[in-house]
Amino acid sequence: MYALVDCNNFYVSCERLFRPELRGLPVVVLSNNDGCVVSRSNEAKALGIKMGEPFFQVRHHVHENGLEVCSSNYALYANLSARVMRMLRGMAPRIEVYSIDEAFLDLRGMQIDLEQLGRDIRARVLREVGIPVGVGIAPTKTLSKLANWGAKKWPATGGVVDLRPLARQRRLMALAEVGEVWGIGRRLSTRLGVMGITTALQLADYDHKTLRRLFNINVERTARELTGEECFALDDGPEPKKMIAATRSFGQRIYDLAGLEEAVATYASRAAEKLRAQQQYCQLLQVFIRSSAFAQGAERYSRAATVPLPYPTADTRDLVAAAQAGLRSIFTPGPAYAKAGVILMDFVGTGQHTDDMFAPSPRPNSDRLMAVIDSINSRQGRGTVRLARAVPERGWSMRRDHMSQRFTTSWQELLEVT
Repeated sequence: MYALVDCNNFYVSCERLFRPELRGLPVVVLSNNDGCVVSRSNEAKALGIKMGEPFFQVRHHVHENGLEVCSSNYALYANLSARVMRMLRGMAPRIEVYSIDEAFLDLRGMQIDLEQLGRDIRARVLREVGIPVGVGIAPTKTLSKLANWGAKKWPATGGVVDLRPLARQRRLMALAEVGEVWGIGRRLSTRLGVMGITTALQLADYDHKTLRRLFNINVERTARELTGEECFALDDGPEPKKMIAATRSFGQRIYDLAGLEEAVATYASRAAEKLRAQQQYCQLLQVFIRSSAFAQGAERYSRAATVPLPYPTADTRDLVAAAQAGLRSIFTPGPAYAKAGVILMDFVGTGQHTDDMFAPSPRPNSDRLMAVIDSINSRQGRGTVRLARAVPERGWSMRRDHMSQRFTTSWQELLEVT
């Protein structure tokens, strides 16, 4: 038995938590460089604003309908997400954090009223964190996702839908379009529609072996999950990534090597933090730079360099040095650079590699130093301790013209009450 807890319009809810004047107004949160809509309030949805819609196409709503616009405040969102997940861990034996705003809870063996538990979870998260959530309860993860969709779609549910009764499962599946099913995207929905499968119930009742033959095993498993057969188990944690990328489009064009070096050093530092978080070492690094995709002729430029590392490492100093060497090998003056990135590859775990006796020796006490830096940055905020070359707030940083304060992670931006 599973429960899916999903924060409602999460980025917007985070903004409203510390800015109550936004409540009741149409609000959107924008992606990197204020490009596209990535979160919408219910009022913004009622205006017809779609997820992923470019901001310039909805800008007219600012004057016509009082649309409030926020730039992505990742520090705030990550902190509030951590608070929600920490609370959920205390209310279930096991949880799987599925994304920044949702988690699966394992409810097996809990001899209590599960629907009431869902209402208690919703009330407690709202009371102690301030974020509204929906809760879907069902025998499989796919059904719990569908139950959560129902909890958000119909306010009369009180934000909690319990799909344990079979009749209730089939009734909800008959109302849900097949595209609402977890794992069924736009392309699959189109192909299924050609076959006459337009609802979740029709997908559940279709011959499962035929689905596997026409599509793949995951579509078959999804259909089986809709019938109550568990095919996707709860994961205690995400699988370690086989590749880590830190890339960004610049807030303004860069023309000189020095600016690119700052950006690449910053991205390599962030990638190194992610690598250490999954307790692995990197043996290969790639750095790339490119101009705008809309540049013409000689103005258009895109190059990448792959740099083998002399020994497996997760040391920020090693990765930044390798990234800078790769950058210098591909930089050419002239183009207006719009984006750069660092990609780490070829990972090994502790004790999973044999040292090369002819290779340079790793830096002494590297792991201990990096652990201390990560610990300080975890408590005091990213970038508190960093390499001098990694400067996160420069003109090349992504554009965020509608940025709110980092109310929970910066002493200088705490909310003041007078």
